[in-house]
Parts: sequence; structure tokens; C-alpha cells
Amino acid sequence: MAAVFLGPLYWLVSTAFKQPTQIYQWPPAWWPDLTWENFSLAWKAAPFDRFFLNSTVITVAGTLLKVINAVLTAYAFAYLRFPFKKVLFFLVLGAMMVPGHVTLLPNYLTVATLGWINTYAGLIIPGIGSAFATFLMRQHFLTLPTEVTDAAAVDGAGHLRTLWRVVLPMSRPMLITVVVITAVEEWNNFVWPLIVTNSASMRTLPVGLLILKDEEGLANWGTIMAGTLLVLAPMLLIFLIAQRYIVGGITQGALKG
Repeated sequence: MAAVFLGPLYWLVSTAFKQPTQIYQWPPAWWPDLTWENFSLAWKAAPFDRFFLNSTVITVAGTLLKVINAVLTAYAFAYLRFPFKKVLFFLVLGAMMVPGHVTLLPNYLTVATLGWINTYAGLIIPGIGSAFATFLMRQHFLTLPTEVTDAAAVDGAGHLRTLWRVVLPMSRPMLITVVVITAVEEWNNFVWPLIVTNSASMRTLPVGLLILKDEEGLANWGTIMAGTLLVLAPMLLIFLIAQRYIVGGITQGALKG
């Protein structure tokens, strides 16, 4: 099963380093004669430096705002008392069942009205609310011992201090899980950057791959695979580093409903 999943990934990586003659030869060349030419061609065929900058800004800012929003909302649902609390939480769960494409047109009209087309604000702000991240954090907060938060309240700590000093340090695995999942989602987002930008200077890496494919056609697969590897490598590396936190965080969040 590991070979089934890793086989296409290995073929992608190896093709990115192959000479054009090796890509189409039969029997296939399983070990390439390493060359960096495909990466150079991909970098020159499309403005990947600008794509990297845009994707980095959007991923960092979008992840930060989305996680802050999710943490504060989840804390309110887990620890605060207010009217219609359960009803509002069910509405949040209901938002998880709405396909993202349903909101594309209203979001686009709103962004266009605000003059945010081809801006970082237009790329980031509409996606800073995450029902899934809120759900994960709220479920995890419910598993924490209430004695600890009660002790913080007795000591005179307010909600923000309790969250920062007590709850978040105890929620590090789940917090890292939410950060990684959100970062991967922001980095790989394709449809929204495609429709809310119309200039190459504001495109992101996933959209840049489409531009690269249009530039190279379906003949130069080495260049296309090199560009794909440039997009895939950062998030794959982050996921491999944080995978033990992701498994532990999701497991903890599943202990209590």
C-alpha cells in the first residue's frame, strides 16, 4: 500500500530531475541522470519568484488570522455562557457541510465592491473563518480538565490570560495540527486566487502551475514536474516535520464530544 501511494510521488520527483530523452524512453528510467535544468526552465517560464512571495504572504497571514479566529471562537463555545450557544455551534457545524464553491459568487461580489480585486486583502480576508478549525479546537478544549481553568479563575485570571497562559500551552498538539492543516489549505488554494486576481503579479503558486502548463504545453513534462515539485516541497516538508503532532492532536480532539 505504501508503494501504491509513494509510486506517483517518486515518479514526479524523478521526472523533475530527468533529461527529456529519459522521460519518454522505454523501458522507463527509474533512476534519473540528475539535472537542474528543468527547475531553471520552470523558473524562467513563469515569474515563480513573485508566485512564491504571494503564496508565502497569503499562507502566513491567512493561517495566522484563521487560527486566531478559530481559537477565540472555540474558547467561547467551550468556556463561556451566552444565549443560544448550542444553536450557534450547530450553525457552525452546518457551515462545514456547505460546499465552498457556493460562496464564491457572494464573496467575489463583496470583494469587488470593496475594491479588493488583485489585492492581498481580497485574497486573505474572505477565508479567515474556518468552521473545521473551530470545531477541532472546541472539541479539544472540552477534553481539558476543568480544575485547571477553575484554579486560574480563582487566582483572578481573566479569559484572555486563561487562554494564553493555561489553555493554549495544554493544547499545543491540537494547535499545531490546526496550524498545519490551515497552512496546507491556504498554500494549495486554487479556485479563489484564480478568480479574484487577473494579473501575474498577484497570482499564487497553484495558479502559476496552470500558467506554466499553458506555456510549456503537454510536451515538456520535465519542466512541469519541476514546477509542481517547487509547489509541493514546502508543505510536504512541514507536514513530515509536524506529523506526530497532527496524529496526537486529532486523537486528543476525538476523545470527547
